Amino acid sequence: MQAVVVGGGVVGSLLARELSRYRMKVILVEKSEDIGQGITKANSAILHGGYDDPPGTLRARFCAAGNSMFKKLSEELKFSVKRIGSIVVAKNEGDLPKLKELLENGVKNGVQDLKIVGKSELKKLEPHISDDFKFALFCGSAAVTEPWMVAIASAMNFASNGGEVIINDEVVGGRIVERKVVEVCLHSGRRIKSDLVINAAGLFFEEVASRFGIDVPKVKLRKGEYILLDRKASSLVRRIVFPLPTAEGKGRLVVPTVDGGVLLGPTSVELPGFTPEDLSTTAEGLVSVRDSGEYLIPGIDNPGWYIKSFAGLRPETDQKDFYIKRAEEIKNFITVGAIRSPGLTAAPAIAEYVVRNIVPEADVNLVERDDFVPIMEERERIKDITFERVSQLIKRHPEYGRIVCQCNEVSEAEIIQAVRDGARTIDGVKFRTRAGFGRCQGGFCSWNIAKIIARELNKDLRDVRQNSEGSWVVDGKVRQ
Repeated sequence: MQAVVVGGGVVGSLLARELSRYRMKVILVEKSEDIGQGITKANSAILHGGYDDPPGTLRARFCAAGNSMFKKLSEELKFSVKRIGSIVVAKNEGDLPKLKELLENGVKNGVQDLKIVGKSELKKLEPHISDDFKFALFCGSAAVTEPWMVAIASAMNFASNGGEVIINDEVVGGRIVERKVVEVCLHSGRRIKSDLVINAAGLFFEEVASRFGIDVPKVKLRKGEYILLDRKASSLVRRIVFPLPTAEGKGRLVVPTVDGGVLLGPTSVELPGFTPEDLSTTAEGLVSVRDSGEYLIPGIDNPGWYIKSFAGLRPETDQKDFYIKRAEEIKNFITVGAIRSPGLTAAPAIAEYVVRNIVPEADVNLVERDDFVPIMEERERIKDITFERVSQLIKRHPEYGRIVCQCNEVSEAEIIQAVRDGARTIDGVKFRTRAGFGRCQGGFCSWNIAKIIARELNKDLRDVRQNSEGSWVVDGKVRQ
């Protein structure tokens, strides 16, 4: 049997990996230059506890379950998770009913380590929180991670178990016979035999479904703007800090990142029409993010700590819930769409549920393999290992002794490994190694990374891109 998964974000990559546990050929198709370059790379990078999602929704069903799966998943796939906990802060007793409602939601949703605390304990949990806040809901299971590496590592593990990853190509339609997709057609002209198609195309799930004549809820895009702060800001915040949630979302947060920085944001603005290319930031949006951060943690608004601003998009429908369903029109077509927050947290549970419960409904006979290997070989980072171990590595591979990214102490050997693991762009290296994630945001190392990519792939420097088509970094030679 042969399955096609459309979309190489965190959900699609985990779905492909989950399918590779069974005796079938699985093909993952991603239209971007790399895995995890859509919704997955631009979000708050939080593993939510699950107390904010209304009981009875798919969001509630999969959030707490997915959160509990990340410990094992991170150990198998070697990505970072820091279980630092979160607090939702409130100013006065008038806000307590909302905190209690969140607590009750959490209990119904199966969230562990959840409690309401007063000012004294709040100050112990978060010493620099504004004195205006007197209560908080503490969630010990909340964590931060690196979403792009969840997707990349899942896709790598999937490939090592025999799966095929196709990048830079797009599903444009298929051939349907007797209410089944029997062939998937790609933009490149390739045709793939299919017994099962799973649509996990992120922002484009509605568009992909329409190419097979399938109706799904209309997608709406919501944009969030962020400010990334230098590591110096981490001295002011220990945990994920939320204001009270609103109808638009969880609010503008202060979030420590896995590599030591701090993230402020996001805004939450519904875009007019379907404009997935709109990743612009605005003065108004960034000011609101800045002011919200200062409101929660006084002193965090230090312009000297700003190192980057960016925006991300998420898909929503009027139902405000995930859309996970096998098509009635086509028996072997499953859509996993509208994966809004807490989609990252829920992703492992969604993948397991879809494969175990919905795939069999598509007339697919799942036979488990006895040779599936869930564990990925660890990529050593010299920043995280002992001096003695670094010395051993340098003796065997001198490239470990050449530091390319000084901000995050990334060696040439790690960049070479990233290219061999599939990175084809400067951002591809960045997301695999953290080279370019530091204070200078690649100002020092990007040129050297581009040269290493060109050398390892035997390409002209003019063909090396920052990320997508057209994002070249070298235009031509100024002398021969």
